[in-house]
Amino acid sequence: MKSSQRGTARPLVNKADLQRLLDEGSFLRHYHFRVRAIAAGECVVTVPFQRSFERPGGIVSGLVFMGAADVAMWFAIKTLLGIDDGCVTAEMKTNFLSAAKEQDFRCRARVLKLGKRLVYGVAECTSLDRKLLTHHTLTYIRPGAERVQSRQRTDL
Repeated sequence: MKSSQRGTARPLVNKADLQRLLDEGSFLRHYHFRVRAIAAGECVVTVPFQRSFERPGGIVSGLVFMGAADVAMWFAIKTLLGIDDGCVTAEMKTNFLSAAKEQDFRCRARVLKLGKRLVYGVAECTSLDRKLLTHHTLTYIRPGAERVQSRQRTDL
């Protein structure tokens, strides 16, 4: 999706819809993620620090950063395809650039390409003072796209 299209398009969901998914989803509730901002193809989540996030050495576990990036991208996709979209993570590459210690952080995700079968994007987690903590590249698969393509192949 071109950035010019993303800037003028309206999200197909609102912050309250996305926050409700976080609050009601048992697999996400314990993180206490907060939806900070959305735009078409973009989402920012805030991750409040919790002692349970710490790994030995007192730094925030990498799992928390990866979870935040995954959720932020999932929601960025929902801003383009709607709340009922069933996209799932196919691949994530994470680079840990700096540690977070006893602090909240934010994760901003952006859809780079919305394809017929795959969605590509990036996410970055930063401290509240904008220090880059992690960088993620993500690929999501759009369910149903394979079924359509399989049917087309069998028709050949």
